[in-house]
Parts: sequence; C-alpha cells; structure tokens
Amino acid sequence: MPSDTTGSWTPVALSADLPAGTVIPARTPAGSFALWRSESGRLSASADRCPHRGMRLSHGFVRGEALSCIYHGWSYASEGHCLRIPAHPGLVPPETIRVATQKVAESDGVIWVAVGEPADQPPRFEGLVPLRSLAAQAGIAAIEEAAGAKTGADGVVRQVVDSREIRFLLVEQDHDQTLIHVLLDDKTASSDRIAASRAAETLRRSAESVQAKGALV
Repeated sequence: MPSDTTGSWTPVALSADLPAGTVIPARTPAGSFALWRSESGRLSASADRCPHRGMRLSHGFVRGEALSCIYHGWSYASEGHCLRIPAHPGLVPPETIRVATQKVAESDGVIWVAVGEPADQPPRFEGLVPLRSLAAQAGIAAIEEAAGAKTGADGVVRQVVDSREIRFLLVEQDHDQTLIHVLLDDKTASSDRIAASRAAETLRRSAESVQAKGALV
C-alpha cells in the first residue's frame, strides 16, 4: 500500500497460492516479476527475465533454494546472483550475472512485494483470513461502482452480502485490470465462505459489465 515516504507495498498473492517449490508470475507498479518459494519455504521476488536469453523466469522451476530458467537452466539465488550454468558445469558464474530482486514479506496469509524502500512493514489484517484471489478485466473505479462503495485508505472495498461483511483488497494491474483479494472474518463458517466466493464472482462480472459499458460511451 502507499507510503508517506519513499516506497510502498503491493499485495501480489495469497500465501496459499504459493506452496514450497513453486513459482508464479506477479506484478507491482514497478513491473512484472517471478514470485517464488524455495523448498525450505523462503520467499523471493526476482525480475521476470533471465539475463541469458530473456526467457520469463516465472515459466521456470524451483529446485532446492534456487530458481531455474526453463530455457537453458541457468539458476539464481534469492539474492539474485547466478548459481549455475548447466552448459558450463565447472564454471563459477561471475557476480555480474544476476537478476534484480525486490523485498518481499508475508503477513496474515497475504504476500507483499515492496516498490522502492517502504519505511514500515506491510499492513496487517488481524482477525481476517484470505479466501481467494481473482482477476477482473475492470479498473478500480468500475469495481467501486459495482460494489456501491469506495476504496478505503487500506486499499479495501467493503460490501455487505446477506448481513455479512466481505472485504475486497484491490490491486491495480495493467490498464483496466484489477487483482481482487477476498478477505473474511476468521470466524466465518464454511457455508458462508462459499457464499462469499460467489459474491466475489458476482462483483467481478458486474464490474466488467460496468467497464464494458463505459468503454462503449
């Protein structure tokens, strides 16, 4: 979320969507990157481009504590330096071969990546649990119109469905695209979680309809 100082935090994914030994693509206002978790559970955010031939590292694979490019297998540590070049097994890669990295943190089931150097830690959502994430082909303004509510300072839109409040943590992606993280009270029953998931899908459809109508005007 925005900071009053030099940087900000972006909620890019849910912890449940990134088990150990996996990598997924993600975005912040600074661009695309590969979000990955090592076999030991360490989180990393690496620039989504292998320095060798430009292949997306988010298409790669995790082995142990390294992220490897799917093209020629060049492997990188969480700090960004190249660990191994399979075509030259005896070579110790020079420090100049590396990928840029971003600061990453995990809090209350949400994974955050820093843009710049935030002065504080990511926001906390104590008492809440993340339910799911879904992408909408709509901007934040269209989602606010569909929800009948404005985004708060914490980046959350609140909507009451069947007497229960659902929180939608919104993250702007590309132009007119938004990532929606659904947050619920941690005491929410299983049946209500199903209803909340359906409500999120309804909100997405409504927002995309609002966006489409706006584009036609």
